[in-house]
Amino acid sequence: MTDRAELRSTLETFATERIDPRFADLDRLDTRAQVRLMAEHGHRAVDAVAEAGESIARAVDGIVERMRQGGRLIYIGAGSPGRIGVLDASEIPPTFGADPDLVVGVIAGGERALRSAVENAEDDGPAGAAALAELEVGPLDSVVGISASGRTPYVIGALRAARDRGALAIALAGNRSAQMSADADIAIEAEAAPEIVAGSTRLNSGTAQKLVLNTLSTLAMVQLGKVYGNLMVDVRSTNDKLRARAERIVIAATGCSPDEAARALADADGSVKLAIGIVASGADTPSVREALSASGGHLREALEALGSNPASSPAE
Repeated sequence: MTDRAELRSTLETFATERIDPRFADLDRLDTRAQVRLMAEHGHRAVDAVAEAGESIARAVDGIVERMRQGGRLIYIGAGSPGRIGVLDASEIPPTFGADPDLVVGVIAGGERALRSAVENAEDDGPAGAAALAELEVGPLDSVVGISASGRTPYVIGALRAARDRGALAIALAGNRSAQMSADADIAIEAEAAPEIVAGSTRLNSGTAQKLVLNTLSTLAMVQLGKVYGNLMVDVRSTNDKLRARAERIVIAATGCSPDEAARALADADGSVKLAIGIVASGADTPSVREALSASGGHLREALEALGSNPASSPAE
């Protein structure tokens, strides 16, 4: 059992727990002033992510290297950080047409913890290790442990297990010199606190964590060929809005008419990437499929192989 006095003393050293006197009159301000203060202070989350840019870039490179060999990206956390990880992971398949098992979110306490707190789940280090064992994590996987404080036992247990299993262990903490950074191959310390409401790490700390995960997952997908220019060419057209978006992407990438985009998408069974290849190169569907397969799904390389010139921006 953790000694409470010792824990209180430890927490006092964390920026995420600090009580900032600048916000002491928060409850006395009118609503417009409260909104302005929240907006102004929120910039600190963006600044914190920029300051951690070098570590984030190293993490992206490590993740992509392993994904190209068949590895996965696994987020693991407790409470708000765990929910943020599950959220980011759940958005990858529809946005980038990725397999649901490519990016995985794990939260202490399981699915029930997504909606309500599970008592003491974050304090169970062995459970973090067990979660990775259940996923059969191995050397090709990348594990991102997420914790605002940087001392969450569940996350530390997971990071130690990740390293034991040969996976790339990445620590994402909301404090500098975080305890869990010592258990990681790459430490990302995005300190955006103290919070406007002292200790409420779902605020700036949570925003910074989401920004980091946005960066890790999005840039991994870009480098895996799921983006052409800045267009998400592997988007899944599963509803009317997304079907309209798919047509707009084909038009933006090729300059074709809406009718041409619709026909190409029909010929491509809804694949945006394949439709762009058909329109841009003038080649038949089987030839474009073969070029995409040979390029590992990178549309720009496939177009070059087909004799099309994709050098300019797709949006031009």
